[in-house]
Amino acid sequence: MQPGFSILCFQASADLPFPVFYQRKGVMHAAASLLNSSNLSLRFASQTQTRLSPWIAAPSSVRLPLNRSQNYRIALPPLHSIVSGDSTQPQQMASADVKSQDPRIAGISSAIRVIPDFPKPGIMFQDITTLLLDTKAFRDTIDLFVERYKDKNISVVAGIEARGFIFGPPIALAIGAKFVPMRKPKKLPGEVISEEYSLEYGKDVMEMHVGAVQAGERALIVDDLVATGGTLSAAIRLLERVGVHVVECACVIELPELKGRERLGEKPLFVLVS
Repeated sequence: MQPGFSILCFQASADLPFPVFYQRKGVMHAAASLLNSSNLSLRFASQTQTRLSPWIAAPSSVRLPLNRSQNYRIALPPLHSIVSGDSTQPQQMASADVKSQDPRIAGISSAIRVIPDFPKPGIMFQDITTLLLDTKAFRDTIDLFVERYKDKNISVVAGIEARGFIFGPPIALAIGAKFVPMRKPKKLPGEVISEEYSLEYGKDVMEMHVGAVQAGERALIVDDLVATGGTLSAAIRLLERVGVHVVECACVIELPELKGRERLGEKPLFVLVS
């Protein structure tokens, strides 16, 4: 962030299934001190004073500067949009092969930073926080999903914790569907239905509120990335157990070498970058 910018501060409670905008003295004042140290102008969002839409179009002329240092180098195999590599730099940006595809894909893939050896050695972490800083790339990401699903009669967008909560709500609002959070254990306050799934070293559980969906509804499952496919397949099973028809799974990124698509069986998977 550069000095002189006006910042709208909001806080998402870790105990709630989706962001709630409100003012809380201790946390918000700490944020104010941090941002004021950089000469940034602040505005606070209060739940009772300001109604915020997760996806309100800003003027196309508004752009946040994206600070791309020389460390953000293209060093991965080409990435591309799909329906149905090694590097040595500390920080890089993903790359895209845009032949015969929507030109917006190039901007989306170039806005995704790749960080080697995080959170542990050997992992190439796909960091979507840089995509969120790029207002055009973020908007294009949502728009591509909305264009695909707006006429598919989808009534439920199920977002997988946690980054599915970033992309799912704006898609749901735009296509006229409700958003249903799929959460980790003991995060939802009401009665839940659970689905256990396997991890590389152990097991985990996904939960959803009882009554959040109804039998016969048509659902889209959203996450930021598909790797081994474990969480997506658990979400599919959880929704199908209560009679929901899962139309498709949608992710921004796919790591095809991990073969997560195979775990989904014949369930369609749409990704923007692979």
